Amino acid sequence: MSVRDQETGNELRIFSQTERNRWHPIERSIWARDSGVAQDDAALSIVRTLLDQPRWVEPRFLYDERGSQLFEKVCSLPEYYLTRTEDAILEKEAGRIIDVAPVECVVELGAGFSKKTARLLKEQARQRGRSTFAPIDVSLTALAGSRDAVEGQFPEIDFSGLYARYEEGISSIEKDIPTLFAFLGSSVGNFDQLSFARFFHLLGTSMGPNDFLLLGVDRIKEVEILEKAYSDSQGVTAEFILNIFTNINRIVGTDFDLDKMQYYSWYNPQWQQMEIYAIATSDQEIHLPSLGSAFVWKKGERILVEISRKFEPEQLQQQLQFFGFKPMEHFTDSKQWFSLLLFEKASQKVD
Repeated sequence: MSVRDQETGNELRIFSQTERNRWHPIERSIWARDSGVAQDDAALSIVRTLLDQPRWVEPRFLYDERGSQLFEKVCSLPEYYLTRTEDAILEKEAGRIIDVAPVECVVELGAGFSKKTARLLKEQARQRGRSTFAPIDVSLTALAGSRDAVEGQFPEIDFSGLYARYEEGISSIEKDIPTLFAFLGSSVGNFDQLSFARFFHLLGTSMGPNDFLLLGVDRIKEVEILEKAYSDSQGVTAEFILNIFTNINRIVGTDFDLDKMQYYSWYNPQWQQMEIYAIATSDQEIHLPSLGSAFVWKKGERILVEISRKFEPEQLQQQLQFFGFKPMEHFTDSKQWFSLLLFEKASQKVD
């Protein structure tokens, strides 16, 4: 079955029947949902978290155009082992992964520019021929870059980018199309425990009977290695993280002063996660125009920007069985720093 409806030409069968009319093209081969990445919703979400105790922001706001470009630089830093280690595993194992997961569509969550995913798409095109690639991302810049690269490298692959959050994209995919959901880069580590459970419950209930999940996870290792990966000598990571406040100023109309804050990260061994903060270096009065009010960000006070949890892969495999995922394969590197875990949709969810 072809994902693209040959009779209507432009209609994308990747969307379920109930969701199809809610999506519309916003650029060539890129689609947005009617209730998608709306500016008003984003502003409300930001204000809610800034007024929480303690203050925090959602990491999805890291990825404006400049943030997306800065993250690409982060991924190439010598200290940031995650990208090159995962890419090396994919280079070696992509053929096996696609062989074990006979699908017609690859959906990547938080795709970015999809550079590593090209390993999977190359094998998908070689082994299966005509297929569809549907990356989901909140960065239009990244989706456009991914589209241009994929179309140039793989003419057999139909590109359908989804400009949306994970939840919107996942819940709209047609269950009858055999699909490999790829969640790479250990982005799953950005979820706290509650968000983790919600995400995998949604994914498990949204997947079809012939679907698969490829999950990239960063493993627990020496603290020095972890902390260097999030505090590079060139300061690119700090620039990437603090750029979120430039984006927040643009979205909400706040007046964060980047000259009055600094970057801070550390590994929390109790929670087995990196924690990444912005710290005020002097008092700032932050205005919230939508509320007609303000708050004081006091010197020394932290705003949590992101966490990055680290995992024991065998324990994670056991845990995900309770969300309806059956472990199939475990791929890792020679240092056992990073793991790619392949699951299939279990025929029946474990109670």
